[in-house]
Amino acid sequence: MSNLSLTPLFRRSIGFDRFNDLFDYAMQSDTPNYPNYKIEKTGDNNYRIVVATAGFNEDQLEINLENQLLTITGKAIEENSDSTVEFLHKGIASRSFKLSLRLDEHIEVQQANYENSLLKINLQRSVPEEAMPRKIPIGRKTNEQIETSKTE
Repeated sequence: MSNLSLTPLFRRSIGFDRFNDLFDYAMQSDTPNYPNYKIEKTGDNNYRIVVATAGFNEDQLEINLENQLLTITGKAIEENSDSTVEFLHKGIASRSFKLSLRLDEHIEVQQANYENSLLKINLQRSVPEEAMPRKIPIGRKTNEQIETSKTE
């Protein structure tokens, strides 16, 4: 399945060069599944990433943003092995992790909160006016537009 080619799609698109990289990343078999996380849309231009970080303290977590790549890192502290404790089931993972998510160019990180072992990162889409959709008129200049341009 790694031989999937999206070349025919690129013939009718401009500026979607990273789209192919996204598919290549998604097709990899070693896609990380730890820690669990979800991405929520909380409004028209608002999003939230929620990462389940059970077993971590706030000071063990780090969030970095560089070149639109949001990286969430958790550094586990080595547990002192207590010889009097015998685990019957150890279901809380306490291993270090690094979760990377690529953000769209107009997505900005607003804030991050840590509560009840959940790391919540609020994002907002801020599209500048020049990047907003606009209608392009078709046709010749009217007499009114010609006179206006002569006076300028």
